[in-house]
Amino acid sequence: MPQSRLAHQGVGLRALIGMDKLPSRRNSWLSRRLVLRTLFATTAMTLGSTQVMAGLSEPVRTEAGLVQGIPARDPSVTVYKGIPYAAPPVGKLRWRPPQPPVPWQGVRKADQFGNACPQAQSPGATMRMSEDCLSLNVWSSASSAAERRPVFVWIYGGGFSGGSGSSPQFDGENLARKGLVVVTFNYRLGALGFLAMPELSKESGRDASGNYGLLDDIAVLRWVRKNIAAFGGDPGVVTIAGQSAGAGSVGFLSISPLAKGLFQRSIAESHARYPRDPELRYLSVSWRPLKGAENAGVKYSEAQGAHSLKELRAAPWEKLVVDGTAYDEDVNTGSGAKPPLFRPVVDGWVIPFNYSETYARGAQNDVAFLAGNNLDETGAVPETSFALLRSANADRRPGAPRPHLTLNEYVRAAKQKFGTLTDEFLKLYPATTDDEAALASNAASRDNSRVSTYLWGREWTKYAKHPVYTYFWTHRPPGPDHDIRGAYHGSEIAYVFNNANGPWTDEDRKIADILSSYWAHYAATGNPNGPGLPVWPAYDSESPLVMEVGGKFGPIPVAEPAKLNFWMQFFGTQDAW
Repeated sequence: MPQSRLAHQGVGLRALIGMDKLPSRRNSWLSRRLVLRTLFATTAMTLGSTQVMAGLSEPVRTEAGLVQGIPARDPSVTVYKGIPYAAPPVGKLRWRPPQPPVPWQGVRKADQFGNACPQAQSPGATMRMSEDCLSLNVWSSASSAAERRPVFVWIYGGGFSGGSGSSPQFDGENLARKGLVVVTFNYRLGALGFLAMPELSKESGRDASGNYGLLDDIAVLRWVRKNIAAFGGDPGVVTIAGQSAGAGSVGFLSISPLAKGLFQRSIAESHARYPRDPELRYLSVSWRPLKGAENAGVKYSEAQGAHSLKELRAAPWEKLVVDGTAYDEDVNTGSGAKPPLFRPVVDGWVIPFNYSETYARGAQNDVAFLAGNNLDETGAVPETSFALLRSANADRRPGAPRPHLTLNEYVRAAKQKFGTLTDEFLKLYPATTDDEAALASNAASRDNSRVSTYLWGREWTKYAKHPVYTYFWTHRPPGPDHDIRGAYHGSEIAYVFNNANGPWTDEDRKIADILSSYWAHYAATGNPNGPGLPVWPAYDSESPLVMEVGGKFGPIPVAEPAKLNFWMQFFGTQDAW
């Protein structure tokens, strides 16, 4: 939009992107070039809800051929479904880096989502699956390819064993209406995405194997670099975002030299953790050493009755799917929780170093970062669910701890985790009854998460120059899960995408508008703040605060001072990962 038109509407540049409301010290990193480059995108975010524009109507040219999108529910948004970003990873391409997409002739109608990558399904589920699954989806409200809108690339979670970019909760229409070009995609899962074996490492030419799913992520980012301008996106303003294992992928891509320069901002929803936090070892941000991953791969191959890589490649994919309950018993986590069996590998190539060594070297990609955790996850549960969960006695799941809901469980777990610091822990988080124990366990779990992310921020910002923002999601969505799951793991996703989910109230819609606006502004500028939004202060290593979002909006302490000191003392006794 021309500057004269903005002036006519009485919208100043600083007011448009919210800089007039922010303390100057948090604006120093915004360069003049960035402000000008994001002007159109933030204009669209500010005015998009009242201004209907025709979406892209002509076929769009990609590196492999022309694609024709279809109107979304809002005709100002065009959606392109099932665009191949790589060749099908079948036959000899199974367990190899993704290859360029196979070109097609004519115009490909992009009106159907592609196949999901092979994964275990619940009984009665009808997900369409195939190894030919490396496709992506684009939502854009740009009216021409001449526009340069910020790009938002979403990576789904699912323990690296399940999920799909076509899930309705990731529908990008409403974020596109706020000025973003949204990309979702499928990546290889389970053994097909993360198998490591000596034979695979040898044939790679890099003595590395096990990160095919991450290489798919990188292939998507390279596709975005080459093609997204034709959809009205800016290949120089790319945000990667994900939740759970998707957040793990974001973290790994943010320390991978193969992804350097392909994106400028990261968003990790749940579990950006301090390298000395033992919970890092079982969450979906956990990694495997190459040798251990190779040994596990050999065992897996033998369990399938295959005695060579050739035999494994000849097996039908149905035989290779790993159940989502498979976990890795070989990791000492300080608790009964264990990580998913198949997950990324510190292979010396895609991921050269583990978290602690990467941060010590300052070897991470210098990108802006937004990261946070949820109220009712990682061992914390709603108070209204205590009685039901005690009677349910739920089985262990990979990547998640069991909540401690009785006094005996709570004390036993404290001794296992804290050792000689147990007495000090129990003084800070005391309990004499089952309900007191459950409440104390909740408080400790939440403090652990917030303090760990705060200390992660210290490590990240020692060398990275771009800003960091941290949050704590506290809103419990309405509906049947309100009392049982609360602000559960992943409950913020519908609000981020501004997609109504179940019996939403006006309050829910307001929260979704605020949260999605934060995410949209961050994708555009590297700063979540904008006009009319509660001020979100940037991370400060000298000020242990985190932004509460959802239930309320404003900064809160990560923990009481004595408890913060305890967690720092405890983490200091743990090995760095």
